[in-house]
This record gives sequence, structure tokens and C-alpha cells, in this order.
Amino acid sequence: MSVRRIAVIPARGGSKRIPHKNIKPFFGQPLLSYSIRAARESGLFDHVIVSTDDGEIAEAARTYGAEVPFVRPPELSGDHIGTNAVIIHAIDWFTAQGEAPDAVCGIYATAPFLTATRLIAGWEALQGKRFAFSVTSYAFAVQRALYRTEEGGVRMFQPEHRLTRSQDLTPAFHDAAQYYWGWAEAFKNGEEIFSAQSAPVVLPRTEVVDIDTPEDWDVAEQMYAALRRQMNL
Repeated sequence: MSVRRIAVIPARGGSKRIPHKNIKPFFGQPLLSYSIRAARESGLFDHVIVSTDDGEIAEAARTYGAEVPFVRPPELSGDHIGTNAVIIHAIDWFTAQGEAPDAVCGIYATAPFLTATRLIAGWEALQGKRFAFSVTSYAFAVQRALYRTEEGGVRMFQPEHRLTRSQDLTPAFHDAAQYYWGWAEAFKNGEEIFSAQSAPVVLPRTEVVDIDTPEDWDVAEQMYAALRRQMNL
């Protein structure tokens, strides 16, 4: 039996720290175009859609090969709406059209380093799990993290590891903010993504930037330029 798979790229129009971030030109193309391209090139999806409340974003999405089958409702377009709610809305919409998906991949619109190969690795990792998503390692041991005190000094979160060798500490990872694969029923049931029933797909740090601020954008451009030089593009 074939498995129906859809890619959902959330891209609302209300970005404040980087206005219209999702379609801001990144090396000559709207930022979200890179996510669309990776999804299409993977060959995994019956539909690659952009969920947006913004006409300009919708136009750019269609130009680069995505579907925009509906306008995201206002109640799902606020600053505090999570990705899962947007994915569930898309699942419900396709179900109402008689095309209920079995698996869904939520893909960030701000992931220019995402590739088809990484999406395929995520799909393979999902087998036997409820979710699979991209992660990358912390550059430094989180067990030695510091915080500032009210008096202006510093303390360790885990002072018991002050003298522990780095190689003896458990490696730590964080969400790489590229994609989340999951079974439709797992999204609908509100199951916990960060759990033992999820498979992490580890990416090198050279492929990961979470673009939220102008500084993040500058870092992403520098990293992407270095990657292009490496690949002689």
C-alpha cells in the first residue's frame, strides 16, 4: 500500500525582526525557495505546500513550484502559533479534500542549507518511530554552561562537571530548525516530538543556522558563500 506524504512549509507574513524574512532575497532567490526546491527534488511528496496568510509569499511560493491550496486563517497566523498547529490545519484540509496524508514533513521556510538528501534521511529514520527531525551538536559542552548572577558574577549550571574532561561528558544536541517528519496521527494526537519515539538526524554544524535575527542572516550568508566556494559554484 502506498503512503501519502505531504510537505508543509509554514511561512506567515508577520516577521518583525527581519521584515518579510521568508521572501527576502538570499543569493538571488527568496529564502523559502530553497526549502521548496529541496522538498521537490527529494521526490518524496505527493504535495509540497506553503501555508501562508500573505499574498506576496503565496505568489513567490507558486513561482518556485509549491502549491498554496488555501489561505492560512488569521487564528493560525499570530506570533505565538506553533508549527504543529499549522501542520494539523494542513492535515485537516487535505483530509477534507479526500486526500488524508499518512506522513507529513513540516519544513521551515528559513532553511537554505536543507537538501533533498537530508529529507530522504529523515524519511528513512522515521520508519519504526513517531517522528524524525534534524539536530546538530552543541559546539561546547552544555554541562559547563554558565549563567550570570544578580550580583554581576557567573555560576555554573552544573558545577559538579567543573573538572570533568570534555571527552567524558555526554554529547548534547539541539534542534537544527530544518524539518520535522511525523506520522499524521502522531501530529493529530499531540504526541511529544522530543521523546524516545523520535529519531534524531544529525547534521554537521556547517549546515545549520537558525535565522531569526539580522545577525543570524549575516552568518547564514557567510556560511552559504563558503559552501558555494567549496563546491565551485
